[in-house]
This record gives sequence, C-alpha cells and structure tokens, in this order.
Amino acid sequence: MIKFGKLSAIGLSLVVLSGVATAQMKPEDAIATRQAGYKFMAWNMGRIKMNVEGQYNKDEVTQAANVIQAIANSSMGKLYLPGTDKGKGFHETGVKPELFSDKEGVGKVAKEFNVAANEMARVAATGDAAAVKEQFSKLGKSCKGCHEKFRKEEH
Repeated sequence: MIKFGKLSAIGLSLVVLSGVATAQMKPEDAIATRQAGYKFMAWNMGRIKMNVEGQYNKDEVTQAANVIQAIANSSMGKLYLPGTDKGKGFHETGVKPELFSDKEGVGKVAKEFNVAANEMARVAATGDAAAVKEQFSKLGKSCKGCHEKFRKEEH
C-alpha cells in the first residue's frame, strides 16, 4: 500500500508541474502525469467514500477533498498535448479522440468537475456528514460525465 506521504508528494508534484511549460513535455510524460493525477484523485475519492459509508472523520474527508480540489484547479487540461491521444504513460492512455476535437464538450465537463470539486472542499470543511454525502454524489456524477464521453470503455 502506498503511504499517504508518497501520494501527497505525487499530488504536490502535479500542482507544481502544472506551472511547468507543458509544451516542452514529451507526450509519454504528459500522459503519465495526468494518469498520476487521476489515480491520486481516485484514491482520495475512495477516502471520502469510506467515510460517508462508514465511520465519518471530518479531518480525513477535508484532507481528501482539498487534494481533489487542488488537482481539479491545477490546469491538468494543459497535459492534453498534441500527440497524447495515443501512447503510454504508466499504461496505455484511455482517452478517446473526441476529447481533442470536442472543445466545447470538454470545457463543459471540466467546468462542471471544477465546480463540484470546489464545492466538495467547501462542504467538507463544514463537517456536515449528510451534506458531504450529497456533494460527494454530485462530484462522482461530474467525474462520470467525462468518463462517459471522453474515456475508452476498457479503462
């Protein structure tokens, strides 16, 4: 099991890398970086899910929500460079070609996700478990919106 410190370092790296000139990145590095971001967000989504389905811990939920918010606002879209529609990072990319052609659709789902992630962090800070559960559902739906349109089935 990966320790929280290592995962935190990956998350922090993603935020820092978002400011790096991504145009200079190799396609496989851009793919690997975005895959790491999504993996780290998924791990934090799991942390929130365990809390809303079991014993609720405000601090853990708040930490996880803040990480998701940071990654959501880190300009990950800059990692979808030309040539990153195919290839490998840590594994073969699961992105559909439509992600590169449907700019309006991508913008819509990205905005919905950012709004949901920001709201998740805000609600988590209140400690209201019922409100967190409701917002977590909305956040999950915003993730699914992108997965259904822009991610291949096998991923």
